[in-house]
Amino acid sequence: MKLFFSRNPNPRLAVAVARYLDADVEFEYASPFAPGQAERYRPLNPNLSLPILTGSGKSLWEADAIACRLSRDAHSDFWRTGDDQPEMIRWLSWGKENFARACDMVHFERGTKQRYRLGPIDQGRVEEGFRRFRTAAAILEAELSEGGWLVGDSVSYADFRMAAFLPFNDVAGLPLEDYPSVGRWYRQLEAIDAWRDPFEGLDAPALPPVPGHATSR
Repeated sequence: MKLFFSRNPNPRLAVAVARYLDADVEFEYASPFAPGQAERYRPLNPNLSLPILTGSGKSLWEADAIACRLSRDAHSDFWRTGDDQPEMIRWLSWGKENFARACDMVHFERGTKQRYRLGPIDQGRVEEGFRRFRTAAAILEAELSEGGWLVGDSVSYADFRMAAFLPFNDVAGLPLEDYPSVGRWYRQLEAIDAWRDPFEGLDAPALPPVPGHATSR
């Protein structure tokens, strides 16, 4: 199988999952929106977005679907099944609509738009993202206050998905330090090699720099 990826948040997430599971996949850096590239990737994903997994029949896109497939292939409980599955799905659903969405709103304005020269920062959107972040982070803080992970006693895909935008917080500047249990949880993730540097040893050109910031991983 081949995983097409870039260094942006959701492709990074998929690569981290594959590296964590030691999945039997080939990694290929891709840029579907680069001039002349769209027609190569459109048959694989009509949205032209990454990540994309091929070689297992019909191409599979969306990071969550790819994580599910790779975890099943690895016979791993990283993608929870059984009694823990509803709780994991709850965190995936809530996280994408609340915590991760808030992180994305701020990162898009301060990071993505500035990297790709898509226009000035919309301060109203940033403020809305911060408001949403504070609300969601308070809920996570209470959930994580007794230590551990989001689902059970070991890391799961719910943790990876919830944290998808946090490797880019050097640019977003969300106040993780205000939420010590969330900070402790994220430091646990950072201790996992596959999360901290999923691109180690891969041909993965750096993201365009954000003016005034060091290059994100």
